Amino acid sequence: MSRLVEGEWTAEENIETNEDGEFTRQESAFRDRIGPDEAFPVEAGRYHLYISRACPWAHRVAMTRSLKGLDDAISMSLVEPVRYDDGWEFSDTYPDPHHDVDYLRELYVRADDGFTGRPTVPVLWDLQEETVVNNESEEIMRMLDVAGHELATRDVDLYPEGYQEEVDRLIDDVYDPINNGVYRAGFADSQAAYDDAVADLFDALDRYDDRLADQRYLAGDRLTEADLAMFATLVRFDHVYHTHFKCNRRAIHEYDNLWGYTKDLYTTPGIEQTVNMDHIVRHYYESHADLNPKRLVPTGPDIDFTEGHDRDQLPGGPPEALQDR
Repeated sequence: MSRLVEGEWTAEENIETNEDGEFTRQESAFRDRIGPDEAFPVEAGRYHLYISRACPWAHRVAMTRSLKGLDDAISMSLVEPVRYDDGWEFSDTYPDPHHDVDYLRELYVRADDGFTGRPTVPVLWDLQEETVVNNESEEIMRMLDVAGHELATRDVDLYPEGYQEEVDRLIDDVYDPINNGVYRAGFADSQAAYDDAVADLFDALDRYDDRLADQRYLAGDRLTEADLAMFATLVRFDHVYHTHFKCNRRAIHEYDNLWGYTKDLYTTPGIEQTVNMDHIVRHYYESHADLNPKRLVPTGPDIDFTEGHDRDQLPGGPPEALQDR
C-alpha cells in the first residue's frame, strides 16, 4: 500500500489490517475548522474542495454542498476515479484548477512536508493560506452545513435544533457496522474478521430496515446529515459492496424499506447529480488489484434508482427550499 512517509512517497506492506486480519482505518490528520470563532474564517471564495465521485466519504460532503447551494461560495474539483499506485491523480480531464500538480499527495506535502499516511479525499483546502484545513469527511460535512449556512443560497438545515443529539448518535451508530463495515468485510485478511464484519453489517441493515418501516428518514421526519452518511453507502452497495467486498447476504434492492429509502434520497433534488455510478464502479473494480487482479468491471446489476417509491406517504419530506428545484 503506497503512502507518504515523512513527506516521501513509498510502497510498504499492507498497514491497514491488524494481526487478527481486521481492517483498521487511518485516522484523519488535518482537523482544523472554519467558523466565526475558529482559526479559519467563513469567507466565500476562500475554500476549495477536492473530492472523488467514487469515494463515499467525499460523497457526503458533495451532497451537503449541493443541497445547501454552496456551489459558488466553495469551489470543488475532482480527481481521476481510478486510484493506482501513485494515489489520487489529477489529469487533463480532471485537473487541479489552482496548482500545477499531478497528484493529490503533492498538496498534502505542501500543507505538511513531514506528512505520513495515505492522502485521502475529501480535502478542504484554504486558497489563501495554501494549506489543508480538514480531511475528515464528517467534520467537513458539519462545517458546510452549520458554519457555511451564512454562505448558502438555500435554507436547508441538515443539523436542525431538536434533532442534533439524535443525528450525532445516528452518524456514530451507522459508521462502524455499515459505512466502515463494508470495508471491514472487503479488506479483511482472515475469515474470522470477515465473518464478524458481515454479521455486524447485516444486523445493522436489518435493524435500520425495521426502523424505516414507519418513518421517512433516520431521525424521523427531517432529512439530516445522518441520511447523507447512510445514503453514500447504500447507493454503492448493490453495484460494488455486494460483490466486490463479498457483502452478498442480501442486496439493498431486496430490502422492503431500505430500497425505497435509497430511491427517495436519490430523487431528492440536489442528490442525483452528485452520484456518478461509472466513477464508483470503475474505481472499486480497477483500483483494488489485490481483490480483482484482472481489473474486469462488471456490467450489472440493472437497477433503477429513479423508479417509484411510496416513501412520500410517510410524515415529512425534503426541505421546502428543495421542492421547487
